[in-house]
Formats: sequence, C-alpha cells, structure tokens
Amino acid sequence: MTELNNPHFYRFLAEANIICQVEAAGSEELIRKLAERLCKTTPGLNKEKIIAAVIARENIMPTVIAPGLAVPHARMDEVDHLLVALGTSAAGIDFNSPGVPPVKIAVLILTPKSDPGLHIQVLSALAKDFADQDKIEQVAALDDAPAILEYFTTGALKLPSFVRARDLMTKKPVTLQESDTLKIVIDTFAAKQVKAIPVVDSDGDLCGIVSLEDILKFSLPEHLLWMNDLSSIYRFQPFADMLKSDNETKLADFMSNEMITVDIEVPAVQLAKLFIVHKVDQIIVLDKGKLAGVVNIKDFVLKLFWE
Repeated sequence: MTELNNPHFYRFLAEANIICQVEAAGSEELIRKLAERLCKTTPGLNKEKIIAAVIARENIMPTVIAPGLAVPHARMDEVDHLLVALGTSAAGIDFNSPGVPPVKIAVLILTPKSDPGLHIQVLSALAKDFADQDKIEQVAALDDAPAILEYFTTGALKLPSFVRARDLMTKKPVTLQESDTLKIVIDTFAAKQVKAIPVVDSDGDLCGIVSLEDILKFSLPEHLLWMNDLSSIYRFQPFADMLKSDNETKLADFMSNEMITVDIEVPAVQLAKLFIVHKVDQIIVLDKGKLAGVVNIKDFVLKLFWE
C-alpha cells in the first residue's frame, strides 16, 4: 500500500511528465501521448497495456470530473506507487462527453492494485483544487512545464490521508418531498432508475426515505402477506386499488423513517461495514445535519474495486 507521508500532489508529478499545449484529436490520442510520456520516464511499464486499460475505462464512462478537467486512470499490477502524467490544452480536447465542455487539463494517473482507495484520494484532491473554473483556465494557459509544476508546488493541493464518505457520495441526489403524491414517486423511480430516494421537507431537511419495497408494502395489506393462497388477488387487485388514488396519496403515508446516515467525514471503510451489517442498498450522507449526498452500494463497490 502506498504510504502518503508527504501528501502533496507535486511530489508525484515530475516536470518530465508534463506536456504543455498537447495536440490530440480526441481522448484516445491524448491518453496515448500521456502514457507514452510515463513509459519514457518510468522503466518497466508496458505502454500498450496501460493504454488499453485506461481507454477501456473511458469507453464505459468518461472520467471528466469537472468542466475542463479529466482524470483518466487505471490500476496496474506493475505499478507500486502513484504515477502521474499531465497534459494541457488551452483550446480544449473533446473527451467524448456529450454536453460537457472540451477538456483543458488531463491528468493520467496509474495506481497499484494493492491500494484500491488511492485513485479516489487523487480524484478527491483534484476535484477540490479545481472546483474553481478560473484555476483550470489559468493552468491550461501556461506554456511550459516548470510553470505548471510551480503551480502545484506552491499550491495547497494535498491528497487526503484516507477515503471519506464525501469522496464516494453522489452529490445533489434525487430527492422527494413528503407532500409528493404516489404518482410522482412512481414516475421518479421509473425515470431515475434508483432503488431508494431520500425524502426532505419544505426546508430541505431530511425526514425519511422511500424505497421500491416501501411501495410494495403499501400496496399489499399486511394480512395478505400471511396467506398461502393468493388466488384471490392473482389480478393484482390491491395494486389496482392503490393506483386509483395515486394522485391523492401522499408520500408521507408510506415513506420510512428507518435509514442509515453518516457524517460527510466518516472514513469510507465504515460504509462497507454498514452495508454489510444493515443489509441496505443506500447510505445517506449528512453535512452538519443537512443532506449532502448518498452512497449506493453499487457505486461504492465499483469505485473501490473496478474504477
């Protein structure tokens, strides 16, 4: 596992691995150039293997983490510490992300397979540092590697010592309000393709959660759950009765108050424990008591073990 005794990002960025105003027709060509640069300065790397791994990741979901900033990455058996290559383009490069502006800073990172959280630490640090769009424009306009390295050397960009809930959560998640009707709830589930949705009041304070299971429970009277012979409801009569009043039934009538919440700064490993112990699909993340985001088990597993 990589030790971050010196967590400053500049420690991992060599001047020789910076390409200023790189010219590339698209994301694949840019990734190839950054991989070639890393292989030139780091003995023992397999260029084609790196390119294939990073592009395979990009083809599933482009790694544009902020407007103008992309962080293509891969975990490699051959890597025993964080490797970084950076490319800039004032004009911008298309990263195959519809509706997203061209990428002006691309940071290729390779991390060891033995350290599953390291790339998340880097993504978190870069997203936080470049949250200001002006910073992206400023760095992208620099014409030489020493100037770019100086930006990171004099800045405060540090890798967090460990992954927290804030690093894995989905910010601004889909929410519903207590006053929403059953029809709105069903339509929202159908459109957003999620299993559970936080419920907030008119002030935006968290007051519950609703899941697909909650809808099923509401549609079937409890006594039916104890019946072995369900022939009397083969045509889904309870469901039909429920749908007749879907525009009048309020979410407050069937939402659940049983939910798992954590603070935004909780170590991410705590989430793994909660998923297993409580057998839930979603954990709600709070910041000073306010809804900050959610972590779904699917996203959690994919980010740690695959992304």
